[in-house]
Amino acid sequence: MDRRFVIAGGVLAAGTAGLLGVGPALARPTGRWTTILDGHSLDGWTPIGDANWVAKDGAVQADAGKGGFLVSRGTYGDLRIEAEFWVSDDANSGIFIRCADPARISLDTSYEVNIFDQRPDPTYGTGAIVNVAKVSPMPKAGGRWNRMEITARGDRFSVAVNGVRTVDNVRDAAHAHGRIALQYGAGMVKFRKVRVRDI
Repeated sequence: MDRRFVIAGGVLAAGTAGLLGVGPALARPTGRWTTILDGHSLDGWTPIGDANWVAKDGAVQADAGKGGFLVSRGTYGDLRIEAEFWVSDDANSGIFIRCADPARISLDTSYEVNIFDQRPDPTYGTGAIVNVAKVSPMPKAGGRWNRMEITARGDRFSVAVNGVRTVDNVRDAAHAHGRIALQYGAGMVKFRKVRVRDI
């Protein structure tokens, strides 16, 4: 564990505010993986919307409601995410990153890495970054456990689903940092592990 700390009033105040969910989170050492969702609880996440999120059978899941999100406590800029998820064939989900407004998750305030096998326009379906990076061919995620890897470094983004690159070094500079949000839109959605690493 990295024991080097910078002790300053402003840093301490910002870290304390982060713990209360009203400001930046405590600083994290770069290069180390941190599990932010372990499938056994909703600790560290704030639900918004009316999705029925619950921790059950080793996964955080939802299968009813008009839609909603689990929003991370921490804020992130340049990072790598690894997420294990299961969705039904008819599910609509996604991982939103750099969400600038944690109370209003949208494409205007964040990036959505989509999980949506039956999206009417499949060019922005599973594995795409909606309105930023198309995917072709689109991988199918329904009915099995999957692994998604997302890398965001500055204005460059890459995505892989089950080891297959779906977005490769695409550039966009609309959003620089913010929360992570896990989406429930339809069907059955499960996340059993999400971990992040600052880069």
